[in-house]
Amino acid sequence: MARIKIVNNIESPFTAEEEAARDAWEAQDKIKQQAFDDAQTKKSNDSSSGKTKLKDLGLTDDEIKALIGK
Repeated sequence: MARIKIVNNIESPFTAEEEAARDAWEAQDKIKQQAFDDAQTKKSNDSSSGKTKLKDLGLTDDEIKALIGK
């Protein structure tokens, strides 16, 4: 489906240049979203790993909570 733009309440199709620019913008947006999602996953994995290591050292859940607040 062709993209349209509305300027002064008038609908018109994107030009080839506008289509290319929008495609590039959407591709860049997907890359940024994937990087954000990867960072969130890493943060969650690191948190779980850290808690497991603290438990392996003999700390209780209450002690871990007191240290990291979670």
